[in-house]
Amino acid sequence: MGDYEKEQRRLWALWEEVQNEDEAIDRDDSEEEDEIDNVPSTEDEWLEIAKDFENEWNFPHCIGALDGKQVQIQCPANSGSSFYNYKRTFSIVLMAIVDANYKFIYAHVGSQGRMSDGGVFHTTSFCRGLVNNALNIPKPTPLSKSTHLEVSYVIIADDAFPLTTNIMKPFPVNIPAGSPRRIYNYRLSRARRIVENAFGL
Repeated sequence: MGDYEKEQRRLWALWEEVQNEDEAIDRDDSEEEDEIDNVPSTEDEWLEIAKDFENEWNFPHCIGALDGKQVQIQCPANSGSSFYNYKRTFSIVLMAIVDANYKFIYAHVGSQGRMSDGGVFHTTSFCRGLVNNALNIPKPTPLSKSTHLEVSYVIIADDAFPLTTNIMKPFPVNIPAGSPRRIYNYRLSRARRIVENAFGL
């Protein structure tokens, strides 16, 4: 069994553990958090992911799809409202980035459910690496031979996340049909849906 398969099994084992309604999960305010890190270490590996996103989802320069999922748990003892989320349940957050083929390249699990997706992402080692330019993400390049405009390689996300040089999210709603921004939103949503689907596989 390869390293990826082992990490994948470990992630799902963690997820199943917190979903098990028959077991109380005993977490205190310094909750345990865990990460799975299959993040590419070279520019070539990132470029391979970008190539797959362009071929499969018609979204160039994309190197991952990012999202968070609330994983319901029993209310931990003496935790107050720390794990109480906007859905009015108790949960921890599973934060993940997947490639164009539904493979998890990064996952973080264990943050309190009261935290927003953007807030959880800000606490992760991946975000720190992104901010510090430590992930070997390729430098901006033109999208095609017909333009000299250099475009960053990006992770696509929804409105819960910050807009940065390497994170793209949709334009606000109420955009005229057929406009370039509407087309962009459609393509981003279509490509980003793979991370939502990956949670359900």
